[in-house]
This record gives sequence, C-alpha cells and structure tokens, in this order.
Amino acid sequence: MPTLSLVRGRLLAPHPTEARLTLHPDALVHIDAGGRITAVEAAPPGCTVPETWPGTVLVPGFVDAHLHFPQTRVLGSASGPLLPWLQTSVFPEESRFGDRSYAEAVAAEFCAAMVRQGTTLAGIYSSSHPDATDALFAELDRTGLRGLTGLTWMNRNAPDALLRGTAETVAATEALVEKWHGRDDRLRVCVTPRFAISCDAEMMRAAADIAERHGLWVQTHLSENHDELAFTASLFPEARDYLGVYEALGLVHERTILAHCIHLSDDEWARLASRRAVVAHCPDSNFFLGSGCMPLARALAAGVPVALGTDVGAGRTFSLRRVSASAYDASLVVGAPVPPEVLLWQATRGGALALGAGDRMGCFAPGYDADVVAIDAPADADAGRLVDALLFNHDAGPARATVIRGQVRWGAAPPPLPR
Repeated sequence: MPTLSLVRGRLLAPHPTEARLTLHPDALVHIDAGGRITAVEAAPPGCTVPETWPGTVLVPGFVDAHLHFPQTRVLGSASGPLLPWLQTSVFPEESRFGDRSYAEAVAAEFCAAMVRQGTTLAGIYSSSHPDATDALFAELDRTGLRGLTGLTWMNRNAPDALLRGTAETVAATEALVEKWHGRDDRLRVCVTPRFAISCDAEMMRAAADIAERHGLWVQTHLSENHDELAFTASLFPEARDYLGVYEALGLVHERTILAHCIHLSDDEWARLASRRAVVAHCPDSNFFLGSGCMPLARALAAGVPVALGTDVGAGRTFSLRRVSASAYDASLVVGAPVPPEVLLWQATRGGALALGAGDRMGCFAPGYDADVVAIDAPADADAGRLVDALLFNHDAGPARATVIRGQVRWGAAPPPLPR
C-alpha cells in the first residue's frame, strides 16, 4: 500500500476544542515516516505538487462510537422493535461466531466496510466468543484501524450458545488484555457487558472490577426502548432508574460509553454529565427500530461528551456521514436543531475526544496521526456548502480514499510527487 509523505488538497479542519470547522482552500500536509503530521501550510503560489485527489475535500478520519461486528451480515434486517429483533435476527447470527473461520471472514468484511467509509476509530462490540474476538483484533491490527473492543458479556436471557459464566468471561478478557491491549498504540480492550437484561449483578460487578484493575474502557447500552426499560426495572426493582443499575455496580465513569440514551430523566442526564460518561448517539438505528430520538442538543448543552455511532446492524450504514444526516433529522424531530457543522465536528474531532484519542486524532496539526479521508465534493464551495454536500448527498459513494497513519488503505494511489 502507498505510504505518503505529502498530501495536497482542500482541508475541512476541525477546531481542537470548539465544534466548528475551518476551510483551507489549498493546503500541504507533511507526514513523517511514522505516519504523523509534521506540518500544515498553505500551498505557495506556483506550487508544483499535484493535488493528491482532485475534486475532493479532505477531513480527518471518522469516529464510530458504537457498532456490532457480529451483526455485519444482518445489517438492515427489519424484524424490530429491539427485543424481538434481538431474538429473531441478532442472536441466531451471533451464535455462528463460535466458528473461528466464519468470524475471520466477517472481520475482513467488517473492517473493509469501515475503511471504505473513512472510519479510522471505532467502539466495537464483538460476540461472546473469545476466538471471534481474537480474530477481530487480528483484522483491526492488520488494517491499521484504532479500536476499542472486547467480547460481549452475557450470562442470561439469550440462547445457550451465547452465554458464558462470569469466571470464564473474566479469564477470556484477561487473556485478550495480555495479548492485545495497547498493541501499536491503536488497540484497546473494552469491557463490554451487553446490557442489564443479559448480565446479572455478579457479572456486571466483575466487569467493573476488571475495568478498574486494568484501566479499561467500558461500553454498554442504556435506555433505548420502552420494553427494555420495563424489563430492566423488573430485574432490578431496587434500582432508582436504569442508569442507577449501572451506577450501583461501578460501571459509570469517564471511561464509559453508553449507547442510545433516548428515554432519560432530567436527573439521569445530570448524573451522566457529572460523571463525564460518554453517550454514543445512534440515530439511524433508533429510527429503524422505532426506538425514539435522543435529544442531542440537550446532551451537548449539559456538557455530556457525545460521539456518533452507526450501530450496525440495526443501523443501516457504515457511513458516519449518513449517520450525521440522521442526527440532523432527529434533532429536527425533537424541535432542537443541531447545525450540520457541529455534527461533522462530532463525527471527527468530537468523537476522538470522547473516546480518549484526542491527543492523536481529529486535527490537521503537527503531532497528530495522518488519518485523512478524501471525499468527492463540489468545486469552489464555501465551508457551509461543503459540509452540506458531505452530509446530505445520500447518492454519494464511499470515500475516494482513506489514509491511516500515512498509508493509503482504500482508494486509488495518488500521483507521484515531483522530483
């Protein structure tokens, strides 16, 4: 695969801390041998460096805060709402991941799909099978992607083929930590209790304990569907609310990613903000399963860290651009519009900050990884028009090219540099 030392093009550069973007109409991005940006400058008059991908605009790599590797091949299965959909579409497919060769084939499809759409960091749920999770880590490593992932913890309310005891799950997670955590500064084991319905209190306490001992991130689901809320309340009648289930077991802190968060009370939002837990907003899957619309503007105003998630396979796309458009639509539905520029920032720099990669991702600046996505875009457009074109042209194809740490992982090779 080609390794780049210099890229020329239009940049839509996210601000490091504020939800806004700056257009650089013609810029040079210098990249060192390790795949980090060393300098960004305006192309001088008469510059002899050819535009790397003519007709495109360059943005940093996208961040997908929530998706499911073993649901790749059931993407778009319309058997919802949530709980019946899990039983009908998801659990039978996830049971197939006990076969390592099957998991390896899907892992290759899964990672390739992310790279085509320009995703370079993701928070990923594996299946409950250690071998399948190992296969996913191996493919992420081969592809160069950043990933937070781990086997999905489940010991009840699912088919027997998916259930694992607490001790067995802890031992398998420890083995994954030993083999993969911190590999190439890109891979991190993430403790993944699926949700309170599929994990008893003992299992969730063990999940919190292993996360604390190793300094790991935690990911789970929260408040997606009314039937889910009622079932959870019946399993944990002593809890103050759904969030309280996780709080009481030590699972809510600044390294926690909570997917969906649609039906939260004012008190739950305030507690999320105080604990700095991350919300993964998954509007496309919420529409598809009829779950509802998360109040994104409310979360942002409260200071809750938010990242966007495709939630494949209830989500119908690997494209964070399409998910950003769905987030815009959802914000209109709840009567609190979020500007497109903010959504593109959330899909790039905001997601990197939320998932603990803010020191390496999401900026065109020295010291950051050269994760660059080239996307076809109108010529001579201002920044606002470019953002609209990137998010709302649903007929657009995948990225023209995806560069991960200076290496072209998808798309045509750029022209040679002048000698």
